[in-house]
Amino acid sequence: MANLFPETADFYWGEENAPAENESTAPSFGRSWKFDYSKGEFVTTPSGRIAAADAREAWVQWCEKAIRTPRYRHVIYSRDYGSELEELIGSGYDHAIVESEIERMASEALLADERTGSVDQFSFAWDGDGCTFTCRVTSVQEDVEFLESEVS
Repeated sequence: MANLFPETADFYWGEENAPAENESTAPSFGRSWKFDYSKGEFVTTPSGRIAAADAREAWVQWCEKAIRTPRYRHVIYSRDYGSELEELIGSGYDHAIVESEIERMASEALLADERTGSVDQFSFAWDGDGCTFTCRVTSVQEDVEFLESEVS
């Protein structure tokens, strides 16, 4: 019986270029809709349409939402999405331990996205048992944003 698979060196399966040459390794910075977290609603234009966010704004909004969304609570999100900051509420740990955990948890949540290059420069402000923190987030395109959130 004849071999079904040709053994000639000049035969190519699929495209002649290697897959690595065709695929881009740069992460995609897509678009999104603008959301106002203080009001809890989408931003609308004067004509009543939902305002579009450009690529940078979409990444910043993703970061904001990733920090604010509790991990493992909503089945619509993957297990890599969200933060575990909620677990620190009422933990009774020393401030230094809570700050260390905030840094770890926030960094894990933000670095889950391939568009995020680094998370650093954390600062903390305590008010009783509640802690407000700020961190610097840098994208792989060197865009810098300072995010603020709280654990209370």
